Amino acid sequence: MKTPTPPPKLAVINDHIDVAREAWLWLKINLAYLTGAVAVLVIGVILARVLSKWADRALTGNTRIDPTVARFLSNIIKYALWVVVAITVLTQFGVQTTSIIAALGGLALAVGLALQGTLSNVAAGVMILLQRPFRVGEAIAAGSVNGVVQGIGLFTTEVLQHDGLYVMVPNNELWNKPIVNFSRMPTRRFELLIGIGYEDSIAEAKAELLALAAGDARVLAEPAPAVFVSALADSVVTLGLRVWCQTGDYQGLQWALTEAAKQRFDAAGISMPTPQRDGRPLHAKS
Repeated sequence: MKTPTPPPKLAVINDHIDVAREAWLWLKINLAYLTGAVAVLVIGVILARVLSKWADRALTGNTRIDPTVARFLSNIIKYALWVVVAITVLTQFGVQTTSIIAALGGLALAVGLALQGTLSNVAAGVMILLQRPFRVGEAIAAGSVNGVVQGIGLFTTEVLQHDGLYVMVPNNELWNKPIVNFSRMPTRRFELLIGIGYEDSIAEAKAELLALAAGDARVLAEPAPAVFVSALADSVVTLGLRVWCQTGDYQGLQWALTEAAKQRFDAAGISMPTPQRDGRPLHAKS
């Protein structure tokens, strides 16, 4: 006689019992690792949240750090803490994290090479926000850029040129060039160069220029205005007038003194000859 074959349902039940028995055995063996991993996960999450919030408050509350940089650094710290927690938990499970770290490093290198230009702008933006060579509202000149700063970001800086044109400049273009800040210092020096004839009195012309400076309230008493002979050209004696003023008065004072100097010299009979070449004025037609 043939042995009867057990019903299929009984085989399925036996398989389920074997799987449950193996799962229970695995759980008994790895219970300590699981407990440690869960404990590390819970403690790591709590510490990561506490430390990231503390770093965010410390950075955003520091008036010496730009708010954009503060948020950027705060996010970097937060994500770095989460990565540390994840790697620590995987280590508790017995996962070899060396290969994972190496893969993440390779991925970061590949992304860095692909976004080299973008990352250089971010690095330059961070340096600009930390070093503060200029702030929003200040007038600057850097390379071909010349205007008033409207906004500073991690990638670009917005500038409104003096001719009314809007320019968005990559931060790397600004950081790699000398930056002249016209608004940072409270006072500025203005120098006016003006020529007189050799037959005119230098002393009289210098007195007129000093009187011109003394008559304008925007000219500061300290440092005191100074008049000097700048150059002896072929047909003119060039005099220089140096005065100091508040930075906000610079443009208006420049225009006013230039116009007033011509008027005072005309009233005093002091000539302002045109530079000559071969006995003829440079602007004369042939």
